[in-house]
Amino acid sequence: MLSRTADHLYWMSRYLERAESLARMIDAHQRLSLVPRPPEAVAQGWQATLVSLGAAAAFFGRHEALTARSAFDFLAFDRQHGGSIVQCLRAARENGRAVRGTITSDLWETLNATYLESVSFTPAMPESARGEFLEWVKYRAHLTRGVTSATLPRDEALHFTRIGTFIERADNTTRLLESRWRDPGGHGERLRAEASEWAVLLRAMSAFEIFRRLYRDSVTPQRVTEMLLMRDDLPQSVHHCLDELQTNLAAVANSRSDETHRRAGELHARFHFGRFEDFCAEGLPQFFDHFQARLRELGARIADDFLVPAS
Repeated sequence: MLSRTADHLYWMSRYLERAESLARMIDAHQRLSLVPRPPEAVAQGWQATLVSLGAAAAFFGRHEALTARSAFDFLAFDRQHGGSIVQCLRAARENGRAVRGTITSDLWETLNATYLESVSFTPAMPESARGEFLEWVKYRAHLTRGVTSATLPRDEALHFTRIGTFIERADNTTRLLESRWRDPGGHGERLRAEASEWAVLLRAMSAFEIFRRLYRDSVTPQRVTEMLLMRDDLPQSVHHCLDELQTNLAAVANSRSDETHRRAGELHARFHFGRFEDFCAEGLPQFFDHFQARLRELGARIADDFLVPAS
């Protein structure tokens, strides 16, 4: 497969996964808005999310004050911010358009229809429809992945698509957790033990029922974090993402990728054989920073070995 083709497939799936992850992050805030909280706590929560996404500087470069509405609009609808949901959907569609000869017609039509429908969503939409927009984003992401799995042959095209999906999901799962553990300035841990905030996070991740099946007592920050990091049988968990990443990297291995595969295996082994208590020992915010840096390094190596290297 041409490296340019692999690059478009990889980024098509990354942008789609990113759009869904953003919808889940915003959905967590929308659900928390139904719980009585002081205004400063609401603003702090949004700021922590912007910090974890690396978007705080971009936001405050465009907005003087942080409000729930302005943060929602920035992360969901801002067409000048490349990391917004609508821009991620556009980027996924453009990457799919570039490889129309490789993907199936069903997949292309799904990507294209998603982008065309996204144009109708704007900050002017009524407040009552915003939750429906987030559910729509999640539904279209699920639909696109289903069409991908059902129609693409089990060859390199599918492997590069899945590599992009799972490296993005691993990164975004840690960012979603990080936004709950950091304070607004990015220093120290948010050790609040209120079950409501963490139960909302589980519902936003579509993992609440799974948590209840695994743990019969109270929802705690440590249990939620351990489940979303360490479970190898949970599709949203970092451990499962690294399982998939290692498997799909092995399927497309070439003469240049031995070191990349080794580093992916080394990162996977830390979750497969490691203990959650060891991650906590260095401090979870520090662990999240270190893990995200390792993923960025791995992504750069994947680009060098298989794709179009970043300039």
